[in-house]
Amino acid sequence: MKRERNWAVVVVGGILLIGAGLLWGPSLWAEAQNINQQLGKLSYVLRVVRDVYVEEPDMGKLLDGAIRGLLETLDPHSVYIAADAQKRIKEQFEGEFEGIGIQFVIQNKILTVVSPIPDTPADRLGIRAGDRIIKIGGVSAYGISNEEVFQKLRGPKGTQVTVTISREGIPEPMDFTITRDKIPIHSVSAAILLSDEQTGYVRVMQFTAVTEDEVSEAMDSLLGVGMKRLVLDLRGNPGGYLEQAWRVADLFIPEKGDTIVYTKGRIERSEKTFLSTGRGRKYDLPLVVLISHGSASASEIVAGAVQDLDRGLVAGQTSFGKGLVQTPFDLPDGSVVRITTARYYTPSGRLIQRPYDKGLADYIEEGRDDNAEVEEDTTKREIFFTAAGRPVFGGGGIRPDTIILPDRASAQTYRIMSQRLFFEYASDYALKHPELGEDFRKFAKEFAVTDQMFDDFRSLVESKDVKLDMAAWNEDAAFIKTTLRSEIASTLFNRREYYYAIQVRGDSQVNAALTLFDRAKEIAQLKPLQTKHN
Repeated sequence: MKRERNWAVVVVGGILLIGAGLLWGPSLWAEAQNINQQLGKLSYVLRVVRDVYVEEPDMGKLLDGAIRGLLETLDPHSVYIAADAQKRIKEQFEGEFEGIGIQFVIQNKILTVVSPIPDTPADRLGIRAGDRIIKIGGVSAYGISNEEVFQKLRGPKGTQVTVTISREGIPEPMDFTITRDKIPIHSVSAAILLSDEQTGYVRVMQFTAVTEDEVSEAMDSLLGVGMKRLVLDLRGNPGGYLEQAWRVADLFIPEKGDTIVYTKGRIERSEKTFLSTGRGRKYDLPLVVLISHGSASASEIVAGAVQDLDRGLVAGQTSFGKGLVQTPFDLPDGSVVRITTARYYTPSGRLIQRPYDKGLADYIEEGRDDNAEVEEDTTKREIFFTAAGRPVFGGGGIRPDTIILPDRASAQTYRIMSQRLFFEYASDYALKHPELGEDFRKFAKEFAVTDQMFDDFRSLVESKDVKLDMAAWNEDAAFIKTTLRSEIASTLFNRREYYYAIQVRGDSQVNAALTLFDRAKEIAQLKPLQTKHN
């Protein structure tokens, strides 16, 4: 009986801990009794499985599964995160980890460097995009898994690891002894002045603990080289920290005291209102924000604030519609439960969250439905009004002021991309033409993918036993050439930012956004119907 009581205590302890933090009140005793009755059922099932299941079960995994199942009945975003996964997530959103500083891919069982992260140990030692790491610590890396790469290359600052690299054009492998250091994880993947030399372009990939600092640094840098207007690209940004979303939005709201976002929940402490501070006067430029189906949570907060406060124009596709606030609760073994404790609302009062009553699969699929802009009946969505009285739609997600559908390549081309064949071709081409990497401005202005290069790439693809549908191949020609050019730039200049610098030049949504600045200015000049929004 001792073992059964221990299982019950573990579960009861976890639930009562959450209960003490969230639900304490006069009815707690009656509720605890009901919980104990239900836990008796769970304890019985655990005992039966332990005693009679055909094989001896892993009780830890069994209980983890029970917790996951419990949370799945609540909503799509209340989740249980195992200790090892939580460590990785924490690194991602706190903005740094300790290691050597490379982006990598495992291609044909070979660990290959996509690019070194700028100003990291790997970068400073001269490790380059396309390098193949064939040994780590003298042991073959052939067939290594992603998890093994993390285990062997990451480690405490100041410790060392030796990697053996094979580089095209150099006959003998080279050993690099790398001293690990703190490696920043950047949320701003590109901050460039476009070819018109007046439009700044800033792409934010996620909202980490340092996103506000990165965005403001990018803005200051672009202002210094003549930026007069801005495209803020939040496409595919899955979100992150609520506070960072508020702070980034605040950079673009010139007035003080406007509501940027507010939250509501069942308990008093879940209700918060985040106001503008007036810092946005510094960056009061014509603004277009790009969003997509993959823009969620924190990125929707920024887009919603820009739209509702008539600060600029939002363009692209309707965003995902993730508007639930999760609060993490740490468990003793390092795992975490993230419980939804509130909902996000835009300044006009729109709930960002989409309905999820059809189940998780439909929830995910509908959020990324590329036909939604064509088929959506907006008469079924509740109408709200911006500060200046423009109608905007509630019911989940941010619907853009202007719909811009993205260029779509065929499934065939995306399969080729997933096999990293663009990267393979670009690495080989860059090694054979190093002179192209001497001047990026010249490269961006003059370099083009020729028909011969296009045919050579096709030969590479076909050599990998890929059977091509030539109609789809030819239809995707422009997309393929732009992607090849971008990958070559990234490899030549050893910076992933140069990939985006080239890619945006052929991006139809970005090019369409450049035509919308007159409308963005008109919106920003509208007079608010009231001075504050609650």
